[in-house]
Amino acid sequence: MKNFDSLSESEILALAISLEEEDERVYADFAEGLRHDYPASAAVFDGMREEESDHRRRLIELYRQKFGEHIPLIRRQDVKGFVERKPVWLVRPLGLDVVRKQASAMEVETRRFYEKSAARAQDASVRQLLDDLAAVERGHESRAQELEEAELSPDIKADEDRARRRLFVLQIVQPGLAGLMDGSVSTLAPVFAAAFATHKSWDAFLVGLAASIGAGISMGFAEALSDDGSLTGRGHPWVRGVICGAMTALGGIGHTLPFLIPGFRVAMTVAFFVVLVELGVITWIRHRYMDTPTISAALQVGLGGVLVFVTGVLIGSS
Repeated sequence: MKNFDSLSESEILALAISLEEEDERVYADFAEGLRHDYPASAAVFDGMREEESDHRRRLIELYRQKFGEHIPLIRRQDVKGFVERKPVWLVRPLGLDVVRKQASAMEVETRRFYEKSAARAQDASVRQLLDDLAAVERGHESRAQELEEAELSPDIKADEDRARRRLFVLQIVQPGLAGLMDGSVSTLAPVFAAAFATHKSWDAFLVGLAASIGAGISMGFAEALSDDGSLTGRGHPWVRGVICGAMTALGGIGHTLPFLIPGFRVAMTVAFFVVLVELGVITWIRHRYMDTPTISAALQVGLGGVLVFVTGVLIGSS
């Protein structure tokens, strides 16, 4: 890797051409990744891509005038000082917030490159172009805002916000809620059956821990293998599997931890109240994200929890 200060004017222009070409392709990838779920935002990045293409054309024209037809390939990874970019544009589906943050970081880095390059340039025409491009990059955020205002009306923004919420529910909330419900409800029977059968907190804790981890692994694989998300839009299967499995284990461990308390009666009392909190959290999530009426959600979750709890008590007491 070369130090930036050691680059000649021709190398600076060649690097600038490479950077503009890379940014143009990144914005094209952003637009393509957003086009299905957020078509209006995709149009914003199409506009930014066209602007980067114009910058590259101007740089190439100046390079030809000053240094000839051959433009050496000098990339950002060949020069010290550039921030390594995470390939978020390869992720599907893309998130609006992640993409906009990445675009903002790209604009800041490019602006600083042009400002520093212009300060080193000796040729007047090279300095002028670099100064102009630095000014353009400084106003790039304003340009993006103008594009957004032109392309995204309030109604379209509301539609895209609803689309983003739907994706969040599909990819995060649904698998997490399924796991939390399974872990919180299904593990009640073995935990409390062991507790009432042995009247020993430690035995109940071991059973609950095993049931929670086992259920988490099982639910995680089941969710990951259910579909690949290509048609349903539910996101990467293994991400869903990890979320579902982790929430399943968490739901079971929640009412298992109280049995670390040596006193059996105290442990049982604390575990019972933890169960109530868990069922309350599930009810709130169903109401908040699944649009289920609070009373209906409470009855559904509560009925399932009571039936499983009573089953565990009856089996453990028999």
